[in-house]
Amino acid sequence: MAITLKILQATIDGIPYGCPECGSAAFTLDGHWLDGSPARGNCPNSHSWENPLIDSADLKAIKAASTGRQRIEDEDTFEIVIGGAVLAGVLYPELTPEDVKAVGRVYWRRLIKPALRKQRRRAVRAVTQPVKKAARNGVAAAKAGALEAAWTVQAGGYEPDPDHRPEPINPCPACRGKGSHVIESRLHDATTVPCLVCSGTGEID
Repeated sequence: MAITLKILQATIDGIPYGCPECGSAAFTLDGHWLDGSPARGNCPNSHSWENPLIDSADLKAIKAASTGRQRIEDEDTFEIVIGGAVLAGVLYPELTPEDVKAVGRVYWRRLIKPALRKQRRRAVRAVTQPVKKAARNGVAAAKAGALEAAWTVQAGGYEPDPDHRPEPINPCPACRGKGSHVIESRLHDATTVPCLVCSGTGEID
């Protein structure tokens, strides 16, 4: 069984230790559980090297010496002595319950909460827009009535004709917009009958 350590940064006796080719501070150390086999380093830039100074036993010692993390602000650090040299560094952080909670809070604050707020605003608009539109139409009608009354007063007023009947918008072709037909009958007193085509309205749809 193999053991792998993800290292963010490390030093040997205070001197930065990383990829020998590109100097990357982050790398992994891979080794077998069999003590004595040298560890192999791999950096994010696809460089690989064998380190004869660090073996599988040292990787186990690093794992055992790591401090772990209890809170979000904690770092998982380690420090061991190899051949009289101090190897110290920081391991890649593993998730803790606090990390999960923090991710949940970020998810709620940045994604879920704005989405709920947007849905709530949409629902409010769906209710208030028809009311506002009706109010605007009512105001417009009131203004039009006031303007008509003012114009009528300014023009000297008028007397409404009680017999006036507005012209139909779409005159009925059967009665020509009159709404009735004149008939001659000796049996009935009525001389007009409602138009059956337009039902007496004088207009058709």
